[in-house]
Amino acid sequence: MSPQLYDHAYGQFTEPAEAAVRRETYGEDIGQSSWMTAAEWLHFADQLGIRAGHNVLEIGSGTGGPAAYLAASRQCRVTGVDINEHGIRNARVLAHAKGLDDRLRFEAIDASRPLPFPPGSFDAVISNDAMCHIRDRLAVLREWRRVVRPGGRILFTDAMVVTGLLSNEEIATRSSIGFYLFVPPGENERLIAQAGFAHLATEDVTEPAATIASNWFAARERHQVALVAQEGESNFTGLQRFLESVRIVSIERRLSRYAYLAQAPV
Repeated sequence: MSPQLYDHAYGQFTEPAEAAVRRETYGEDIGQSSWMTAAEWLHFADQLGIRAGHNVLEIGSGTGGPAAYLAASRQCRVTGVDINEHGIRNARVLAHAKGLDDRLRFEAIDASRPLPFPPGSFDAVISNDAMCHIRDRLAVLREWRRVVRPGGRILFTDAMVVTGLLSNEEIATRSSIGFYLFVPPGENERLIAQAGFAHLATEDVTEPAATIASNWFAARERHQVALVAQEGESNFTGLQRFLESVRIVSIERRLSRYAYLAQAPV
């Protein structure tokens, strides 16, 4: 599959077929393109203690939909960063359309590098299904430790935790849309502690990945003609193969998704 998947998804975000696929995949479409439902997103926000007036940093903000949903639901301010410029452009348009310019800010930033924010700038840092794409995780977590306030919390999900036997073909298919890091159980907890955080909880959130992968595959099949016209036959076929792989390894719990909650020392 072409590594330009996210360029296609973000660049054609408002196309009718893409919007229909999101609705059919997630039920409540908040503009996500991951393994997360709207209810799970707010659950994460509650674990972080996000409330009115808080400053939140989202790593891997995509097209900005989840950030806008969070800002409206919790009356907080969100700064979203993403390496994909198509996503950032869409996010800025969305913020303006929703009248949230005063509470949403989006920047095209490589989150694997030092962040351009002063120490203690944020009450919370959240990242959904993006950490698996970011190199040097320890350095990244240490940077989160720098930009979050004392006592502030961080939460990230990782859908690439190896919890069973995987073939080389399955690994290749699962990582066919770009750069991925696979980790063993316990590695994220170790890095969280090494970065200076207190690890609070690890939650198994594999089931949503299996359900969403199945829904996403079926929705794309229903809109195949329009999607092939937009993204090409090769990308369509490759993504369907990818989604089926996610469904199988998730259902069989051979590749698992976890959410990690941690807190900076006071």
